Amino acid sequence: MTTQNQEEADRKRPDVRAVDILDPNNQIGNRLRSFYAAVQDEAIPDRFLDLLEKLDQAERLASASAKLSD
Repeated sequence: MTTQNQEEADRKRPDVRAVDILDPNNQIGNRLRSFYAAVQDEAIPDRFLDLLEKLDQAERLASASAKLSD
C-alpha cells in the first residue's frame, strides 16, 4: 500500500484509542450490544406465546363482564 493510500485509510478508520478499548464502560456497552443482537434474533418460545394469548383472553373476558355489570 502506498503512503497516500495508507493515509486515506487512516482518515476513514474511526478514531479508536487505547483508552476507549480499555474503558470498562465501553467493553460493557459492546458486550450488551452483542448480547442484545443475539437475543433479538431468537424465536419467541411457544409457551410464552400461549401465556400471552391467555392474558389477552382474560382481559377480554374482564372487559366484557365490566361492560355487562354497568
